[in-house]
Amino acid sequence: MADVDSEKRALRAELRERRRIRTSTQREQDAAALTRRLSELTIRLGAKSIAAYLSLPDEPGTRPFLRWAFEQGLEVLLPVSREDGLLDWAPYDDQEEDEDVLGMPTPTSELRGPIAINDVDLILVPAAAVDRTGMRMGWGRGYFDKTLGSMEKCPPVYAVIFDDEFVDAVPRERHDQPVNGVVTPGGIVTF
Repeated sequence: MADVDSEKRALRAELRERRRIRTSTQREQDAAALTRRLSELTIRLGAKSIAAYLSLPDEPGTRPFLRWAFEQGLEVLLPVSREDGLLDWAPYDDQEEDEDVLGMPTPTSELRGPIAINDVDLILVPAAAVDRTGMRMGWGRGYFDKTLGSMEKCPPVYAVIFDDEFVDAVPRERHDQPVNGVVTPGGIVTF
């Protein structure tokens, strides 16, 4: 267990550094390509409602896709972290942003409880890396693992990562939740 923990910490540090040194040009190109891929996936799955997230500056950019989804009239729910380790959800409205208890960007729209995610057609989650079997390694807080692990009927879940974060293997623990696919600027992979 301690070995897996230190493996994860080392891999996360390496991935954080790789993300930090991406140029603004790379980020813009990746965000544009990612928007096309996410739109393509949404259309292919016929999703009318999506759970997604507002990306941090070093993460693959989700805002252009969120704007596209909003303009298409799709319902988009975004997570709001709670002190108890659960996620509340709030509709994306392309308006102001705030921060939750972890300092993550959130919408300022009306909060819905943790079960609001149960009715979506597609879930997009952040990740540090995903391996070829679909095992997702998050950033270590466990919010998405808890959420996905507690859902009775889970729709398709896709992790949004950069191309070089789709790896051969990630360290895994019992509580880690796999995903159904990954979306990168370079393409969509479904497991």
